[in-house]
Amino acid sequence: MSEREKCQHNVPKVYDPQSFEKKWYTYWEDNKLFHAEVAKDKKPYSMVIPPPNVTGQLHMGHALDNTLQDILIRYHRMKGDNALWIPGCDHAGIATQAKVERALLEEGTNRYELGRKKFLERVWNWKEQFGSRIMSQLRSLGSSLDWDRERFTMDAGCSKAVREVFVRLYEKGLIYQGRRITNWCPSCNTAISDIEVEHETETGHLWHLRYQVEGEDRYVEIATTRPETMFGDTGVAVHPDDARYMDLVGKTLILPIVNRRIPLFADDYVDKSFGTGAVKVTPAHDPNDFEMGLRHHLEEIKVIENDGTMGEGAGKYKGMDRYECRRALVAELESLGVLVSVEDHEHAVGHCSRCHSTIEPLVSKQWFVKMESLAKPAIAAVEDGRIQFVPARFTKTYTNWLENIRDWCISRQLWWGHRIPAWYCDDCGETSVSRTDLTACPHCGSNHIHQDEDVLDTWFSSGLWPFETLGWPEQTEELKHFYPTATLVTGYDIIFFWVARMVMMGLAFGKDVPFRNVFIHGLVRDSQGRKMSKSLGNGIDPVAVIEKYGADTLRFMLITGNTPGNDMRFYWERVESARNFANKIWNASRYMLMNFEGFDLNFIPEENDYTLADRWILSRYAHTAQAVTESLDHFELGEAGRKIYEFIWNEFCDWYIELTKARLYDKGRERARHTALYVLSYVLEHTLRLLHPFMPFLTEEIWQKIPRRAKEKSIMVTAWPSNMERHLDDAAETQMTAIMETIKTVRNLRAEVGAQPRHKSEVMLHFADTELPSVFSKNEGYLHALAAAEPMTILSTKNQKPENALAGVADGIEIYLPLKGLIDVEKETARLEKEKRKLAKEIQRLSGKLGNEGFLKKAPAAVVENEREKLSSYEEKLRMIEARITELAKL
Repeated sequence: MSEREKCQHNVPKVYDPQSFEKKWYTYWEDNKLFHAEVAKDKKPYSMVIPPPNVTGQLHMGHALDNTLQDILIRYHRMKGDNALWIPGCDHAGIATQAKVERALLEEGTNRYELGRKKFLERVWNWKEQFGSRIMSQLRSLGSSLDWDRERFTMDAGCSKAVREVFVRLYEKGLIYQGRRITNWCPSCNTAISDIEVEHETETGHLWHLRYQVEGEDRYVEIATTRPETMFGDTGVAVHPDDARYMDLVGKTLILPIVNRRIPLFADDYVDKSFGTGAVKVTPAHDPNDFEMGLRHHLEEIKVIENDGTMGEGAGKYKGMDRYECRRALVAELESLGVLVSVEDHEHAVGHCSRCHSTIEPLVSKQWFVKMESLAKPAIAAVEDGRIQFVPARFTKTYTNWLENIRDWCISRQLWWGHRIPAWYCDDCGETSVSRTDLTACPHCGSNHIHQDEDVLDTWFSSGLWPFETLGWPEQTEELKHFYPTATLVTGYDIIFFWVARMVMMGLAFGKDVPFRNVFIHGLVRDSQGRKMSKSLGNGIDPVAVIEKYGADTLRFMLITGNTPGNDMRFYWERVESARNFANKIWNASRYMLMNFEGFDLNFIPEENDYTLADRWILSRYAHTAQAVTESLDHFELGEAGRKIYEFIWNEFCDWYIELTKARLYDKGRERARHTALYVLSYVLEHTLRLLHPFMPFLTEEIWQKIPRRAKEKSIMVTAWPSNMERHLDDAAETQMTAIMETIKTVRNLRAEVGAQPRHKSEVMLHFADTELPSVFSKNEGYLHALAAAEPMTILSTKNQKPENALAGVADGIEIYLPLKGLIDVEKETARLEKEKRKLAKEIQRLSGKLGNEGFLKKAPAAVVENEREKLSSYEEKLRMIEARITELAKL
């Protein structure tokens, strides 16, 4: 029995997503419904997944990001586009290596004892063991990725692309090797780029030290936040216009403890207002000092090692941790009289975005990419509209960074990653960069060569992702058809890391922008607005949510109430609300499908078979389909979801289904019954299509059970609703709205007097619109069924307004409910008399209390005032009840 045949059975009573979600994902995947081939007769719509870390697992950020992508790809697939969504994961150099190194540490060893070859074997084993975890979790989310095209940033194709780009950039002179100051992470033991540094404001100290002027009994006072770097000082700088130091510029100072002679010079970089206006210059340990050192030809003296301990230049402090050295050094400086004062000071401190260790700026030999010539075309591509950011405000974030970009340090002192394709000759000293591994020096022929030990920054390879996944550098048919990709969906936190790099690389090597639209979303925060993190223990596991509530519930919760580019807060109440929506759809569908027994699948109503409610719901559906389509085209996915929700819950379920019940239960009017079933099945089936990109599993499960439906294998390959104009009926919407508003008003009036739901009561209506009376006369059955309004009387003039009636107004319609017959007069009078006696008793008690002089004298004024307010309130209630009893007596 096929999966479709199994689905013909009735819908179970309880909505249980676990019973069918995995079943349908397997069905989709087995039938290759996510797969796309080159089809030149179809419009391509392609996306690449932001590749998650190979050792990662699904978190709420992934869940949001991939839900948004899946909605777009399912929508365009149903529109008939040749939709391709490429999956894959990133080797994540630092993050993955750190995990394996931690595992080795627990075993009592490390990568150096293991050696590079065996260490890399361990990492590949780790990748094979854990690499598929997040891919499996993406399946559980419902992500309709083309798994036949899954890629990995270190597979053979990507490795070839990375090496080709490196060599081409090197040949153009855009990649160079240089000794520069970089951000060094002592824990990860590698250089990292500027954008991998997170700056946090910390409260530290500003130490004021005095350096003696050589040969004079004078001192220059400097202020520093890092006294331990003084061992590497090779100068002191002041501003050229600072009058305090003009006579000292060009003189020599004596560095305390070290007793090294260092120059005092002028440089425009110095801020006269900071500290004392004189700054120590340590070219090997500060990026700004490094630049001043180049300008003034200062020596670079490295005094802090790569692991964060003090080096040779620190003298007796060698081997000490940098912060331990700071404490001991400050004490020594104080004892020598060098420390003038200490003040509290707030400043931004850089931390490694991977391990959060404090960054140490260090001079080292690294590989760099010249960015200016790559950045200019990337800026132009956004400014001329070839790439559009959604929301547009992120355009400025992108261009501001590129306009101020610095050369990119791409080498990392790791073993896991794309090894730099550069070889050094031990005999002639030449460096050779090659597309293929070298065994001999191309310059002198020597076999004494060795490859660079470093690997490339992870973002170098992921920057090629949109075109390397389509086969570049080969000019494949996929590359020609699907590149540029249509949309990139990503968070605002990696615009610098990834988006800008892809644009630069795409323009340089893909010969076009890598994508047309960049759809930016925010972060998923906890209910208090905090970023989810392990340290706070506030993370929510999306897999746990899926296992409890189903993927559709999680997906719908994540996109509704969410606007592009803005952070969202995770509330369990919103999860419950989304689950309730799924339940509503399930129960409504179950009710309808139970009534399809005996339905003629060939039946098509004639125009005069349609009731006002039929024409209204078809028109409302058409308007909804148009609005949802427009919202999706403008990347307003949350708004699209809201519109579907409003239509399904408020119009289709709460109104239309209720309005059809009389026809469904009337076995004597088969044509009317079949018309109702036809409209129900049509609107249900087509509304499920609108909802499918958002809630794919639920819609598939129900769609497969609808007797009258399209013949495709799955709802995901049915046509997206279009050409809705034929269903639009403004007159039906206006007329039905008037009836619905009247029904709501009648219900509210009945609720005011506690009328029983099944107790019929007369309703009298007066219309300002001359056309509505006939509409209400033809459709008074709606008021009978949904407002217990029977009989319905239409008043020709206002003078016919009844006495002793409840009154209301809806859309210019005056509504009256005569009290006689609406309530049980005798029963209501008895209830009111009982309430009257109770109030009279309380009034008597309070009056006596307030007439007691002893109470008035002893009780606090606030208590006395409170009792008087109670008495006044009770007396007002009594007057209202007496008036009500008098009115009832007239009935």
